[in-house]
Amino acid sequence: MKKLAVLGVGLLAVIYLLNPGAGIFELIPDNLPYIGNLDEAAAVALLLGCLRYFGIDLTSIFRRDQPPEKPIDIR
Repeated sequence: MKKLAVLGVGLLAVIYLLNPGAGIFELIPDNLPYIGNLDEAAAVALLLGCLRYFGIDLTSIFRRDQPPEKPIDIR
């Protein structure tokens, strides 16, 4: 049940980032200075968290001091 909930949140984040309504559905309008893109940043953070839950750690790409912990297995 937890995996299904995490998958659902991840799918909602992807749909929000793809924004099929071309900006019609926005939680915070993008034309507000400094805070207009916070909703997209939150969606990216949720998506990264969901991917990490399923074993795909994209945040390790940006680490300089150590290599990624495990390679991504694409089968």
